[in-house]
Amino acid sequence: MSAFVWLDNFAARGRIARGAWATFAALLALVASGVAFAQVANSIDALAVSKGTSGNTIVKFTLKAPPANPPAGFAIASPARIALDFLDTGNGLGATQRVIDDASLRSLNVIQAGNRTRVVLNLNRPQTFSTAVEGNTVLVTLFDQSEQLDAKTQVVQRFAESRPGDVQHTLRDIDFRRGKNGEGRIIVDLSDNATGIDIRQQGKSLIVDFLRTNLPRNLERRLDVQDFGTPVTTVDTVNQGGNARMIIEPKGLWEHSAYQTDNRFIIEVKPIQEDPNRLIQGSRQGYKGERLSLNFQNVEVRAVLQVIADFTGLNIITSDTVQGSLTLRLKDIPWDQALDIIMQTKGLDMRKNGSVVLIAPREELALKEKQQLESQIQISDLEPILSESFQLNYMKAQDLLNLITSNRQQQFGAGAGQTATTGGQGSIISRRGVAMVDPRSNILFVQDTASRLEEIRKIIRQIDTAVRQVLIEARIVVAGDKFSKQLGVRLGLQTGFTLNRKYAGGFGGNLNTQPVVKLEGDRLVRETRTQTPFELASGLASAGYSDSPQLNVNLPVSNPAGQLALTLINLGSGNLVNLELSALESDGRGKVVSSPRVVTQDNQKARIEQGTEIPYVTPGSANSPATVQFKKAVLLLDVVPQITPDNRIIMTVEIRKDSVGQYVQLGGGFQVPSIDTKNVTTQIAVNNGDTAVIGGIYEEVINNDVTKVPFLGDLPVVGWAFKLQGRTSEKTELLIFLTPRVVKDTVSAVK
Repeated sequence: MSAFVWLDNFAARGRIARGAWATFAALLALVASGVAFAQVANSIDALAVSKGTSGNTIVKFTLKAPPANPPAGFAIASPARIALDFLDTGNGLGATQRVIDDASLRSLNVIQAGNRTRVVLNLNRPQTFSTAVEGNTVLVTLFDQSEQLDAKTQVVQRFAESRPGDVQHTLRDIDFRRGKNGEGRIIVDLSDNATGIDIRQQGKSLIVDFLRTNLPRNLERRLDVQDFGTPVTTVDTVNQGGNARMIIEPKGLWEHSAYQTDNRFIIEVKPIQEDPNRLIQGSRQGYKGERLSLNFQNVEVRAVLQVIADFTGLNIITSDTVQGSLTLRLKDIPWDQALDIIMQTKGLDMRKNGSVVLIAPREELALKEKQQLESQIQISDLEPILSESFQLNYMKAQDLLNLITSNRQQQFGAGAGQTATTGGQGSIISRRGVAMVDPRSNILFVQDTASRLEEIRKIIRQIDTAVRQVLIEARIVVAGDKFSKQLGVRLGLQTGFTLNRKYAGGFGGNLNTQPVVKLEGDRLVRETRTQTPFELASGLASAGYSDSPQLNVNLPVSNPAGQLALTLINLGSGNLVNLELSALESDGRGKVVSSPRVVTQDNQKARIEQGTEIPYVTPGSANSPATVQFKKAVLLLDVVPQITPDNRIIMTVEIRKDSVGQYVQLGGGFQVPSIDTKNVTTQIAVNNGDTAVIGGIYEEVINNDVTKVPFLGDLPVVGWAFKLQGRTSEKTELLIFLTPRVVKDTVSAVK
């Protein structure tokens, strides 16, 4: 039965040969199957073709008995064909083919397989049809409506089903982008993820219908996207009844894929690089042809190749050296896989050019290709030499000369400032070609064959273009937060006491200071400095004592923000207590903002630097004097931008922020400054106009300092009177903000 399966596919999708070949195919199916036709209750006894009153072609089938149902059928556009299946019906015509002399209908093939008879109408042009049953006759009417047929025969891909009872959906936005591999990407934002979507290819266009979807007026427009360099040229979005329709117009060879993530629907149109050795073009791997079944016993290879040619519609040219026969039984496999198996079995190979396939032995094809290449080399050696000059606009002629010639350059006969090179291995120009550059006018002169000159012309059109520029704005922020708190104390105590009325003792301390003795001329002068009010009060209390005792505790805060002094005096007993508390608390916040800007070309390094050079003296030797040298403390921005095809910017960035640190002492009283450096090096990708934040260096320093009297400073509560305590916290952070913008090439005029 495999032969009947083959005939079924053969009649439905392929092209049945005329005359004897069709008869041979039917007989071959009978012999190969070895199964006799089953007895059927009905049969086709007569067939007639006539013209109707409206000029349409009518095919009349007369059956032995009235059929229970009209025959099921389908139509295909390429090749133009209609197939009708008569169930429980045999072929009583006594022939399997009939040639028809009609403007619409070329021939008919009637093939019985088991209890089914298929009638294939081979058309001259695409037709639609209708069937009607009148008694024991079946009338098939052909309508010349090729446009309707094309629309009906398009394969509709139901991408997403719409839910029953859904409310009206909405398209929110339509965007177009170029992918990394040159594919066109149409991005549609949907109001919800339950929108029904149908996709189909109609002619050279791709139609996407969004079912029950409203299209806002601002999105009802055409997107001209030819400049993106993708297969897509235009994208039209219109309202179509209650649906929104998108019409995508690609060019060249392409294939599409679609996917949806949440409320975003994306359809990609990818370019296809045509491979002349592939039967079916596309990026998908494997065999993708229509399936068929073949069952042959000792059949010539040329006959099997002719069967595949009729099935696929390809123009197969078989070399005279293809000989031999084979036995083949293949069931339900793609036709391109079947052809590959046949060629591998017989040591054949193919070369495809459009719809023409040449099949010959591998050695024969290799020899022909070798002869063609050798003839091309001979033609290139004999082809006349032409001269042409190329005026370059944006690129240096010397750079282009290095590109189209090999590294091995030969200079000869060139004038001042000119360089002439010849071609060779690895050069775009041929061995006979010569290229010369005039740096003054930036013109490239080339002498070579016409084909090589055309290649150089194509290269210049691609690379001699204006380089896009990028404006990079940087904001460098150094934020600081400082906090300090100090608490100090000064304590003086004077008292006396008697033990057993026998021994007298005491200890003291006050806030008075010692007198100052200075030498003025030939005499000594004693001078006491001006006392504070607190010190003056202390002095009054200790008038009867020496003015030179030291404080018991002297731990004050330098430059305090506030002081609190307390004196307790008992003149009768001579007791004196002096207490002074000093405190300081400071809180400082600072921010230093630097904003360098720089404009540079794509893939070109730019640098901007601002700062100062600090001089310092280095000691000399006995034979050389001291010298003055400089150290840089600058704000530096180095950046290399790269504009991607999807209008993003990749930046390689280095930012350095220097400041003057402490001075280091050298011998001989010389000092060298140190440089405090904050440096960031990174690579980031940013959308055009967006801002990237780079977190730089974060530093936090916390100091807790305590100065105290041993043992007494550790006592609870009382110990606060015997120590100086300070706390310092300092935070520093470096933040960098980068905003790249692609500079638009616009021309503005002043009216």
